[in-house]
Amino acid sequence: MEFGQQGKTTWITQEKRWLQWIVFAAVMAVFALFLIRFNQIDIASLISTQGRTFERGRVIQVLSDNLQEDGSRTGQQNVLVEIRSGSLKGKMVEATSNNGYLFGAACEPGMNVIVIQSVSGDIAIHTVYSVDREWAVLGFVLLFLAVVCLIGGRKGFYSCAGLIFTFVCIVWLYIPMIYKGYSPFFAAVLVASITTFVTMYLLGGWSGKTLCAVAGTVSGVIIAGVSAYVFGAVSHISGYNVSNIESLTVLENIRGIRVGELLFSGLLISALGAVMDVGMSISSTVFEIHTNNPELNTKELFRSGMNVGRDAMGTMVNTLILAFVGSGVSTLLLNYAYELPYLQIINSNNMVIEIMQGISGSLGVVMTIPIVSLMAAVTAVRWKINR
Repeated sequence: MEFGQQGKTTWITQEKRWLQWIVFAAVMAVFALFLIRFNQIDIASLISTQGRTFERGRVIQVLSDNLQEDGSRTGQQNVLVEIRSGSLKGKMVEATSNNGYLFGAACEPGMNVIVIQSVSGDIAIHTVYSVDREWAVLGFVLLFLAVVCLIGGRKGFYSCAGLIFTFVCIVWLYIPMIYKGYSPFFAAVLVASITTFVTMYLLGGWSGKTLCAVAGTVSGVIIAGVSAYVFGAVSHISGYNVSNIESLTVLENIRGIRVGELLFSGLLISALGAVMDVGMSISSTVFEIHTNNPELNTKELFRSGMNVGRDAMGTMVNTLILAFVGSGVSTLLLNYAYELPYLQIINSNNMVIEIMQGISGSLGVVMTIPIVSLMAAVTAVRWKINR
C-alpha cells in the first residue's frame, strides 16, 4: 500500500514537471514570435554601401608581394583571388591587400580570405579585408559548448541553453529596444530580469530558491547601475564621454536614441553574470542548509548565507575589477610608456569610466549578498519552502 502511494506521488510529480516544461516551451514560442515581429525595423542608413559587399574568397596566386628582406611588409600585395560567394562567384579577380594590423592580410596561396567587393556598372574593385575566421570562431564556440555539456552533464546543457538565450535577448531585444528609442537603462533591466529568470529556471526549476535568486540578482544589477549613475553625476561623467560619440550623436539625431544612458546601461549587462553567480550560489546554499537543518531560524539562516557570501565576495569582486582592467590594458601601457602625471591619469575620461564600471559592478555583487541571504532565509522559514 505504501509502495503504491509512493508510486502515485512520483507520477503526480512527474506529471507536474512535464506540465511546467510544456508551459515554459509555450511561453518561449510566444516570446520568439514577439522577437521576430519586434525586429521588423527600418534601419536608417548612416553611410552609403550601394554596390559594396563582403564576399568569401580563396587566394590562388600572389602576383606581387610586399615582403621586405628584413621580414617586414611595406605597402600592398596584389593577389589573384577566386570569389566564392555573391554575384561574381566562381570568377578569378585581382585584389589588393593592404599592410595593416586592422585590415588586410599577409596573403599566401590557398588562404581563405574575406574580400570587399565594390561594383559600379562594369567596374569591380576588390580589396582583401581579412583572413576568413568564420570557422575558427564557430569551431571554438562549439568546442566551448561541448566541453560545458560534457563536464556539466544536464546542468551543463541547461547552462549552454541559458547562455544562448541571453545572447538572443541582447541581440534581438536589448539592441533593438535602444535603437527604437527606449530607455537603455530600462532595456538593460528588462533583459537582465528575463535572462536571469530563464537561466535560473533552467538550472533550478520553479522553486523558492529560483525566485529568491532572480529577485536578488535583479536588485544587485539595479544597484550597480544606480551607483554608476550617481558616481557619474558626481564626477561629471556621462554617456557622451565615450568613444564613437560622433557616430552615436548622429543616431541620436536620426532615431532619438538616448546616448547619455548607454554607458550605465552597458554596465548593467557587464555586471549581470557575476551578480547572477553570487545570487544563485547564496540562494541555493541557504535552502540547502534549511533542508538539512529545518530547525534553524531566519536569523541563523541569514548568518549562514552571509558567511558563504563573504567567501564568494572576494573572488567575484576581483573578477569584475580584473575584467575591466584587462579590457584597458592597452591604455594602461600607453599611460606608463608616456609617463603621464597622476593628475592627468586620475582625471582622464577613460580612466574614470573604467574605475566607475569596476567599482559599481563590484558594489552590485556585494549588495546582492545580504539581499539574497535575507530573502532566502525569510522564504525558507516563514513560507516553509525547502527548495
